[in-house]
Amino acid sequence: MFKRTTSQPSKQPAQVERVTSVLGVGINWTGKLTGKGGVRIEGIFEGQIAINGLVVVGETGKVTCENVIANTVIVAGAVNGGITAEKLEIRSTGRVWGDVTVSAFSTEEGAFLRGQVTMEEHLDLGMSEEEKSTDKPALENLSDQETS
Repeated sequence: MFKRTTSQPSKQPAQVERVTSVLGVGINWTGKLTGKGGVRIEGIFEGQIAINGLVVVGETGKVTCENVIANTVIVAGAVNGGITAEKLEIRSTGRVWGDVTVSAFSTEEGAFLRGQVTMEEHLDLGMSEEEKSTDKPALENLSDQETS
């Protein structure tokens, strides 16, 4: 009476992006950030970012980078440089100075963007196989860290 007659294919859950590493308030970091996973930046970061995953720039975070490359980027702080991402969200406290190339883009009222927005249907992030296969984000090329 209540028996299923057809089998339904099991659906794979969407990949959950979450923060696995944090650069905290009061930390100044210069270098290269690569890998797979999620990172939240609440301090000051200067260098290169190429993450196969999520990058969150918190309200106290300040990033200076030629181009932030990630699957998803959420900006609630400040980014000085370009952003290439499948999804970009600029929150009401977020500030971006640079050109962005995205597949999906959203902003909250009060968000700031000074630059050109290019939307692509399909976006190749251009990360090497090494960066895609790394299990966790890695911080490299450490130089002159300061705490404020």
